[in-house]
Amino acid sequence: MTKHEPARGREQRKQDALDRLEQDEDAWVSTASQDGVPTLVPLWFVWDRGTLLMATRRTNPTAVNVTPAGQARIAVGHTRDVVLIEATAEVIEGADLAPESGDAFAAKFDWDLRNSPAWVYLRFTPTAIKAWREANEQTGRELMAEGRWLD
Repeated sequence: MTKHEPARGREQRKQDALDRLEQDEDAWVSTASQDGVPTLVPLWFVWDRGTLLMATRRTNPTAVNVTPAGQARIAVGHTRDVVLIEATAEVIEGADLAPESGDAFAAKFDWDLRNSPAWVYLRFTPTAIKAWREANEQTGRELMAEGRWLD
């Protein structure tokens, strides 16, 4: 049996979650079709002005699924140190992407898709964020609700 770290307070969890969002590259993105068929895929992301910016082919289920309901769940990290995000989603054409957002994505991944018509950007705006490591952090795991960081 491993010894668990002491539970973090909300401010430390928020800072750790923000650090992960700034530094990590991959996230699991879950969406559902109009018929309720779930899709779970890993995508690269950039934490861009309080949102997660990703890209995928416009024909992939993830891009198609965000159009009907505009809802997604995203997990960053691993099961013993996770940031779980509920978000609204929107599809953005490369030509419509704010230059600073496109530059941030291109700089992080050395890949600029703004002029590639087969690809679209997805912007996920968090409405709720939870973060925890172990069972001792289940209490107080809510960091954001209704789009606002909790005190």
